[in-house]
Amino acid sequence: MNEGLNEREYHQLTERIRTAIWDKLDPLEERIEDEERIPYDIVLPVLREAGAFGLLVPREYGGSGLSIRQYLPLIAEFAKIQGGIRVIVHVHNSFAHALSEIGDEVQRKSVLPGAATGEKSVAFALTEPGHGTGADLGTTATRTDSGYLLNGTKWLITNSDLASHFIVFAKTSSEQVSAFLVPRNTAGLSIEPLPETMGCKGGEHGILTFDDVRVEESGLVGAEGEGQQHLERALEISRVFIAASSLGTSERALELSLAHARSRVTFGKPIAQRQAVQRYLAEMAIDVYALRGMLADAAAKWDAGARIPAESAMVKQFGLEAVGRVTDRALLVHGGIGYTRKHPIERLYRDAWLNWLEEGTPTIQYMVAARELLSGYRFHDSIDRMV
Repeated sequence: MNEGLNEREYHQLTERIRTAIWDKLDPLEERIEDEERIPYDIVLPVLREAGAFGLLVPREYGGSGLSIRQYLPLIAEFAKIQGGIRVIVHVHNSFAHALSEIGDEVQRKSVLPGAATGEKSVAFALTEPGHGTGADLGTTATRTDSGYLLNGTKWLITNSDLASHFIVFAKTSSEQVSAFLVPRNTAGLSIEPLPETMGCKGGEHGILTFDDVRVEESGLVGAEGEGQQHLERALEISRVFIAASSLGTSERALELSLAHARSRVTFGKPIAQRQAVQRYLAEMAIDVYALRGMLADAAAKWDAGARIPAESAMVKQFGLEAVGRVTDRALLVHGGIGYTRKHPIERLYRDAWLNWLEEGTPTIQYMVAARELLSGYRFHDSIDRMV
């Protein structure tokens, strides 16, 4: 569990990150949207210099070791600019964090120092064509004298063009899922791109094919059959990160809508004076306020060492619904000009829809929340600890 930076260190890091975001990365939006390609020769050095790759890497491995409470405002800030950049930062930090929790010391030492600087990066290889979610896998890992042979196909693997390592989930028996740390250059592993996405342009979500990929015993993460619990832990907190991304997009859409409402004049007065527009703005602010509170609760519990299966599913679900409502209303406040690329609203609207799909669709979030509640999980117990 990361304990975070002291106030002075955190302020300095925050200023570096925000300067990088608004002075160096935000101006690239038009280029990335036009070319549907992120200029890595510009973006990656900026992220490295700002310290964006090591945010959740523990300090003993060279990272900042942020607490979740400290990390959420930063990933929210990235979600205000071009979405492909946010995806790079989110996936890199989410699964470096996952490896720091589920990997052994040898695995951590081999990857995390490089992850802290951006020289290495971890991606999550779970989703498959022809299969569903979680334990519904077709990829197999067959035990050999020296380790395992992996066979199967993954797709929609984000950061597949950047990752130096993949946490791969495969069946080690008909009932068991296990996790493996697989280097990118392993023989038998091939990677190819998928077509460009609707939003969050420039990020890569590729296809990984495993053809008798040999993984040594040391590549097994934890023990055989522990893959499902590793999967659940990694996605549990990453869902909170997605909700924080929804918050950042929502905050930016509200900021732009307030500015537009004040400056746009019709029939001799700003549209901010019109009751219908005021209602849109108030509804947007209500969603932002509620989402901030849910995120603060989830972060406080995780940083205290608690598991948050129900909270993470609920905040992820509320976040994606909230950002949908907020960007809908932002478009209404801006009117027809908001539907053009003259304003960032059009891009924020498209970028927000990736949040519906990352780390599980809405049906998954409802299923997880209901399962936990029906099993007797009491997510409201923490109220007593907060007052």
